[in-house]
Amino acid sequence: MLSKEKLARINELSKKAKAEGLTEVEAKEQTQLRSEYLETFRRSMSDTLEHVKVVDPEGNDVTPQKIKNIKEKRNLH
Repeated sequence: MLSKEKLARINELSKKAKAEGLTEVEAKEQTQLRSEYLETFRRSMSDTLEHVKVVDPEGNDVTPQKIKNIKEKRNLH
């Protein structure tokens, strides 16, 4: 998870970009921070989905095979 400071900086740069524009250095910083944010978000979402178990109303495990394979692979390491 990104620090509060980095999230605040992303928001600050976004507001500045809308209001007056960014310098080249600020634009590069914004791009780097956004990339870091997206990477962190994707990793978190992936971890969440890999730990989900899908059960139908009858109580049967209907977790997609792809998720089951990822869980098995993780348990082997």
